[in-house]
Amino acid sequence: MSTELIHLGFSNMVAIDKVVAVISLNSEPAKRLVKEAKDKYLLIDMTNHRKTKAALIMNSGHIILAPIAPETIASRVIVGRKLTPREQGEERAQAE
Repeated sequence: MSTELIHLGFSNMVAIDKVVAVISLNSEPAKRLVKEAKDKYLLIDMTNHRKTKAALIMNSGHIILAPIAPETIASRVIVGRKLTPREQGEERAQAE
């Protein structure tokens, strides 16, 4: 099994198979969640001093701040998982 990395900008990447949720920071509960993670030293800031547009909640309890929107992260995951017909055939053959 290989680890799928998603680019978050500024040469930062995250293992997408370890992400539990990608949330927007528009709500007060989301901001509270980030503050609690910061207090517990579980916050990873990948924004490079840019505006935070999304937070990735990891299965380890860490929270990663990203400078790109949740929709952009989702589209990068979808594009990264699209395979050519040849790759799909090879993947099926390996599964059998």
